[in-house]
Amino acid sequence: MSRLLDSLPTWARGLRARLVFAFLAVAALGAAAAAGASYVSARTTVLKYAQDQVMVTTKETVSRFAPELSFPPTQATLDQLVSKLPDSAAVVTYQDLRSRPMGYRLEDFPAELRTAVRTRGTLVFQRGLSPGGSSPMFYVGMPVLTKRAGGELEPSGMEVYLARNLGGPAGQISDLAQSAWQTSLLALPLAALLALLAARGVLRPVRELRGATRRLASGELGARLEVKGSDELADLAHTFNDTAAALDRTVTGLQRMEADARRFVADVSHELRTPLAAMTAVTDVLDEEAENLPEDAQIAARLVGQETRKLARMVEDLIEISRFDAGAARLVLTEVDVAEAVRNTLRARGWTDQVTTELPEGVRVKLDARRLDVIVANLVGNALRHGEPPVVATLTASPQWIELTVTDHGSGLPEAVLPQVFARFYKADSARSRSEGSGLGLAIAWENAQLHYGTIEAANAPHGGARFTLRLPRLARGVEEGGPR
Repeated sequence: MSRLLDSLPTWARGLRARLVFAFLAVAALGAAAAAGASYVSARTTVLKYAQDQVMVTTKETVSRFAPELSFPPTQATLDQLVSKLPDSAAVVTYQDLRSRPMGYRLEDFPAELRTAVRTRGTLVFQRGLSPGGSSPMFYVGMPVLTKRAGGELEPSGMEVYLARNLGGPAGQISDLAQSAWQTSLLALPLAALLALLAARGVLRPVRELRGATRRLASGELGARLEVKGSDELADLAHTFNDTAAALDRTVTGLQRMEADARRFVADVSHELRTPLAAMTAVTDVLDEEAENLPEDAQIAARLVGQETRKLARMVEDLIEISRFDAGAARLVLTEVDVAEAVRNTLRARGWTDQVTTELPEGVRVKLDARRLDVIVANLVGNALRHGEPPVVATLTASPQWIELTVTDHGSGLPEAVLPQVFARFYKADSARSRSEGSGLGLAIAWENAQLHYGTIEAANAPHGGARFTLRLPRLARGVEEGGPR
């Protein structure tokens, strides 16, 4: 059944079409049943009337003229009785005598009818076809009764047979049937109109529910339905409103909690910035004096310096993320030679010997040089930390876009990890509780790419390593130099 529905056009699978089809089917079945019942009733009535008329007329005629007949009858007597009968298709018999032929012979009447007349001694009738089989006929046969000396009636041996053509009543029945079917067909447009009106009444709340659901799905949490009536659709509207209200409360609470959490992270990060600056200055001094300290103190001093710098980077990353969340991140657009900018990033971090580059000259784009440095540093740093050498950075350009691809030759990224690599604090290896990075590098790179109306895509290279592709438009859109995001 589902395959049949799927094969129908889209408009025919809708609820409106199904309601209309259902109404038409019910109307067609009802009309067919009514027409059939009318046909059967009319057929019975018309045929019964025609048959009763023939039998009553025949019986009355025979009963009226029987006392005037002389027995044993002569050929003239038989002919006289035939002439009194209402139809010319009649035959009167007495033993071997037959009335003068009047269109029908005795042999034209059904043999079982003649046998029944002789054996039963009463009026017998039967429907059949004419001798040629061209039209329906009604056959009647009856004996002529005479009175005995005691006044009782007994068969005289004379028999009367009469045939009535039912073509006229059959034509009337056909006309009645045709009229009934035509009337039934006229009911179908009315049924279709009623179906459309009913579908409109049923589908209006459904359409309103669909619209409200779409508004709710798009983030309009105040979407509500107007409740009309007290039927099942009104109950559905009540349920939708209650659900939407509960969802509104839940989402509002989550948004408030998220805003509080972001504010807390931003406040804590800013509060940590000053003491961390002091701690970093102290650790720099300890690093410089480490040579003069005992061995254990040297190890401790270097460890404190390393962890302090890592904490400082994490705080800076958290502050950067909080700017994106608050919508305060800004672009400072300048004309940048992309190849030179990438080489500067690698040179500043001492990665020049660890990264193979394919950077064509002359690719100049208007973008934020500082944010490009952050993106490249995070992508290359991630490849160096988690991949295997060689790490390759490749720049390509088209009239509309530039693409910077960073590829390593490690084991690549599991398929389950690919959709999550740009999530904040996400770690592909849950057993790796600590790492050199903050867990925010790729998230910050992604946000910076979005700020430029670009994208970063993560995939696995054909040789098995991880591949990150930065794609930026060559023409800045929707931002002014130094303007907000």
